[in-house]
Amino acid sequence: MGRVFVAGSINMDVVATADRHPRVGETVAGKQVLYFPGGKGANQAVAASRLGARTTLIGRLGKDSFGAELRTFLGAQGIDLGSVHEADTHTGTAIITIAESDNTIVVIPGSNALVRAEDVVAVPLAKGDVAVSQFEIPLPTIAAFFARAREAGATTVLNPAPAQKMSTELLALVDILVLNETELGFLAGVELSADDTAARIIEVARKLQAREDQTICVTLGKRGVLALAGRDEISVPGRVVKAVDTTGAGDCFVGALAAQLADGVALRAALTFANAAASISVQRMGAGPSMPTAAEVAAVL
Repeated sequence: MGRVFVAGSINMDVVATADRHPRVGETVAGKQVLYFPGGKGANQAVAASRLGARTTLIGRLGKDSFGAELRTFLGAQGIDLGSVHEADTHTGTAIITIAESDNTIVVIPGSNALVRAEDVVAVPLAKGDVAVSQFEIPLPTIAAFFARAREAGATTVLNPAPAQKMSTELLALVDILVLNETELGFLAGVELSADDTAARIIEVARKLQAREDQTICVTLGKRGVLALAGRDEISVPGRVVKAVDTTGAGDCFVGALAAQLADGVALRAALTFANAAASISVQRMGAGPSMPTAAEVAAVL
């Protein structure tokens, strides 16, 4: 079995719950405030580790109480933290409002903005490993990480969120791109919505492909997953569940997919597994703490 290496953000999520989201300039009464370990990198690493993959997280924490709490939590998940270093700034923080089973998020990068190329190039990647990243650390760091991974024969998985434009050079380093329809539309420079057909989504994904052998996976929430794997099209149906908190659902999918690929599972089966894992995570509060175990996923498949 290969290993999963995640280079990415580590945040403390400060969550406020309310009956509805405030309008611009409005104050509403909240119900409670909660603190959850989060950050896309940490969430994906927690998901992979809980699902049985040997997982290493690469990132930075601040020298503050949030940093200490996050290190304790991540270590308890069985994640290798030897490549998580301290930075002379505050730990990354996300301010999240949850109302009507949906969320709004403001992210303050803090120490995540200081993850550098030298943090990622020394990790012991090998053939069969999976290298994962997202857009909450500097893009040059991601490029250095993926270049190192491809040299080692590892599979690179990019979750380009929060969406921002990237170079063609970085996109070409990606073996598997995992994104939602909004992010796909942004990167492809076209308008996409939740009402677009599968054929339209695949058409746009085909335009975005940087290499003929590149895989683009589009997560569609309750509609499931569409993937363009080279020239092959894969469709995984959605699962109907009662969502409580959608924060971290995409990260759960990415971490679960990486864990499956590191275990040598074929892409279609890995996507089905990851889709089921994400459907479990949205039925729980929080991002990192909501990630399921392999036994829980097996029970719903």
